[in-house]
Amino acid sequence: MKALRILNRSIRDSFKSVFRNISLSVASIACTTVTLILVAISLVLTYNVNNVTTNLEKELTIVVYLKKDTTKENRINFENDLKTMENVEKAQYKSGEEWKSEMKQESDTLKTTLDYLSENPLLDSYIVTVKNVNDLASTTEKIRKYEFVSSAEYGEGMVESIIGIFDAISKGTIVIVLALVLVTAFLISNTIKLTIFSRKTEIEIMRLVGASNTAIKLPFVFEGFILGVMGSIIPIILSIYGYVYLYDISGGFIFTKILQLSAPFPFVLIVALFLLVVGSLVGMFGSYRAVRKYLKI
Repeated sequence: MKALRILNRSIRDSFKSVFRNISLSVASIACTTVTLILVAISLVLTYNVNNVTTNLEKELTIVVYLKKDTTKENRINFENDLKTMENVEKAQYKSGEEWKSEMKQESDTLKTTLDYLSENPLLDSYIVTVKNVNDLASTTEKIRKYEFVSSAEYGEGMVESIIGIFDAISKGTIVIVLALVLVTAFLISNTIKLTIFSRKTEIEIMRLVGASNTAIKLPFVFEGFILGVMGSIIPIILSIYGYVYLYDISGGFIFTKILQLSAPFPFVLIVALFLLVVGSLVGMFGSYRAVRKYLKI
């Protein structure tokens, strides 16, 4: 019962403190709101960059062209070798005739040209999908060593550059998110410190009448929780409605269909929950840190 009384009093006092020190509370909530909006933007960017990278990696393949004089037996043996390679997920055979049929459907000019030729100039090939795009170059080099392979290409140079750029963006935004979370904790901590300074006399009286450290700390911890939750409301609303609006108005992609956005649901709900948890926990942590460090309770 005593614990419940302390808890009820702490919650009541924390709400009173928020409204009693309204100017400090508004400043803290405003700073938390701005910071969490930046956190939300960074989260959305990070998740979508990872999504684009994953989709891009799925589309990356090695196109292997066989020499014209490759026998059926050599081709089958080569196909079996491909399927047993460590980094090869799938190898799809495509004959020169299939290439010819596809190209004729793409353009009337190509159709006329290919029909004019007495012999099909297009080579038999394999479309190779890999498990790990980071090993794309080494896998391609292994394939090129076969004597009946005419060429094996995967967009050398450009692929590594694209993957490197997306990887750098993803890591950079993660660092930004962590930095912004720390900034939020610092802002709330400073606000609580000012509140504590203005209530030093009250705290000393509580000490003199025998109040426990827990009874003194709890109101400030709950106050940080309240400030964090209130500061997360606007970022949550903007994240949900803002991302849904962006997704709808852009048609689900940015500039090109290669840059596909993640579906809004359940993604925005996860972001909203993350912002609420970060706001509340960081508020509590900032308050607890301020009480412990600066009041020496």
